[in-house]
Amino acid sequence: MRKGCVRRRASLAAACLILACLAGATAAAKSPSNDARLAGLAARIDAHLAKPAFADATWGVQVVSLDSGKVLYSHNADKLFVPASTAKLYTAALALDTFGPDYRVPTSLFATAKPGRDGELRGDLILVGYGDPTLGTDKRVSWADTLAIALRKSGVKAVRGSLLGDATWFSAPLYGSGWEAADLQSWFGAPVSALSVDENIVRVEVRPAPQAGNLARIAFDSALAAPEVDNQLRTLRAPAPTDISLFRAPGESVLHAFGSIATNAGTQYYRLAVHDPALIAVEQLRAALERQGVSVQGKSRSLYWPQQDESLRGDRIQRIGDVWSPPLADIVRHGLKVSQNLYMQNLLLMVGAKAAADEREVGEASPAFRSSESRGIQALRSYLRRIGVSLDGVLIEDGPGLSRRNLTSPASLAGLLLHVGDNPGAKAFRLGLPEAGVDGSLTGRMRNSAAQGRIHAKTGSMAFTYALAGYAMTAADERLAFAIMLNNYRRPVDAGRPTAELDAIAIMLAELSEGSQP
Repeated sequence: MRKGCVRRRASLAAACLILACLAGATAAAKSPSNDARLAGLAARIDAHLAKPAFADATWGVQVVSLDSGKVLYSHNADKLFVPASTAKLYTAALALDTFGPDYRVPTSLFATAKPGRDGELRGDLILVGYGDPTLGTDKRVSWADTLAIALRKSGVKAVRGSLLGDATWFSAPLYGSGWEAADLQSWFGAPVSALSVDENIVRVEVRPAPQAGNLARIAFDSALAAPEVDNQLRTLRAPAPTDISLFRAPGESVLHAFGSIATNAGTQYYRLAVHDPALIAVEQLRAALERQGVSVQGKSRSLYWPQQDESLRGDRIQRIGDVWSPPLADIVRHGLKVSQNLYMQNLLLMVGAKAAADEREVGEASPAFRSSESRGIQALRSYLRRIGVSLDGVLIEDGPGLSRRNLTSPASLAGLLLHVGDNPGAKAFRLGLPEAGVDGSLTGRMRNSAAQGRIHAKTGSMAFTYALAGYAMTAADERLAFAIMLNNYRRPVDAGRPTAELDAIAIMLAELSEGSQP
């Protein structure tokens, strides 16, 4: 009986196994595998990349699921591309990892002597910047008046010395590696300074003169930031052409204005980089001191690397007060949302300056000079190595991606996104990404498409170079990380906006109704 029972049970088990296999086979026949379902996505993307318009261009794409870890699509993913402003993703992740989202950047006022009983300060005032790129952007509160009030409350009524703006916390030039000279007078190429103010730009208004033949009228939104102007810009009687040229040579302070403006032309607006942000900051402080009844006898001056300020090392140095930046999370958010180059380069140099300060504190400072920028890049490589991103695919040399010498692979950039995608400490990173059709540099893109509300990504664009990298939530509610890059693309005359070509792929990801998980 036992043997027969065993045989019957074995036969029953075998029958159940056969039935299960047959059922599975039937189900598989009715429902294609995940790979088969996702093949449709690959075919759609392949067809898009193969369009004749891209015959001379190069595409790189990597799409990875945060939920399954599976690569859903890959094309030239290990090749190197110019990332443009998507390089800001590396800087943002590094800065948040180094300082934390709640860190606030100080700007400090020091005095080189104690005030006397008569209220006179027989020494200098030193305004020291530590990299805050937001100083002066909050118009509700005057940072300069805050420090001036602190000085007045310390008993100072008059300063016999000078007013110094110290930007030497950054051991680096006022521009990033690989930045082009033609960009340095524009707002997006504003000088990078440890003591920055008003985002280191000045707004310019150009109006025609009331009478033809006279010089145009040029005004600035800040008299303290206004450069010396060589005005050769003529007003011509309408319908003459309006052809305005504004030029300031790199390293020079004179703005040359030439060309013509028609009598019926409206006001023309421009944003230009300032020449000496640290000096503008101390002049704003001087004006605030005057408002508080504190006079300064000496002149204002600025100090940048490779100059050094030995007075800060003196025994009699006195800290008067500090003003603080918004939390680093807010700085990162603004830097990513509107692709603000100054913010991201300052963040990279802050990382480098901190590394140098840490070495000095433990007595391990190297005698060989390394700039704050190069130290920041070294820190970036250490960070990427720690989180498992291949360094073979990351050749970055500045913070905002303004350099054409930057190179990265879609695989490495997607690897970064994959790492921070579920990292609780990287919430500020994710919140800082522009939302398709809603805000930031994606405000006017992918609106009223499947991507709106489902694509959060950083944009990148420069001549012949376009990129988009971030996160997608598919129609199947699967989370994806993606990096899309298009290099060497010369848009045909009859083609649409180049950025729309990248958006088309992002929309495909948002429309994906099948998941990659079994």
